[in-house]
Amino acid sequence: MTHWETKLFSSGPAAGAAARDRGRGWDAPVYDGVDDQLADARTRLDRVSARAAFQEVLYGRAVLVDIRPAAQRAAEGEVAEHLRPLVVERNVLEWRFDPRHEARLPQAGFEARVIVLCQEGYTSSLGADALVRLGVARATDVVGGFAAWQAAGLPVAHLTSDVLRRATR
Repeated sequence: MTHWETKLFSSGPAAGAAARDRGRGWDAPVYDGVDDQLADARTRLDRVSARAAFQEVLYGRAVLVDIRPAAQRAAEGEVAEHLRPLVVERNVLEWRFDPRHEARLPQAGFEARVIVLCQEGYTSSLGADALVRLGVARATDVVGGFAAWQAAGLPVAHLTSDVLRRATR
């Protein structure tokens, strides 16, 4: 005898599911591990080098979004303040950049050039892909993340202990 829960959760999508639901629920992709998921996400991104990101931000053609947690920024440093990077931690990225959402930032828009930055360029790929899937078609990330930014000698700032105390309260 099949338990009702087994039948309910193993039956797949209901017959006649709307076309807009394709790729959702039971039809969503299943990955062979996180590396496969990352590779899939990157197929939708035109990733940029740290130097290319710097140029876009310097000339006002993009907004740089650092998604690293406060403790990581404190330990590793931050993009220099004069470049006006936005700090939006990963757990709220979609809400802040979905142009339809009430919690969006003023910079959010379907045509916005959003360059996502994490420490090494992995989490940022997943975040940028989430933005692309929300319709922010020009979202991308930095190959190598903040580590590549720093290694390229681009402007950085290190947090002072006073700033760190405020950030971790």
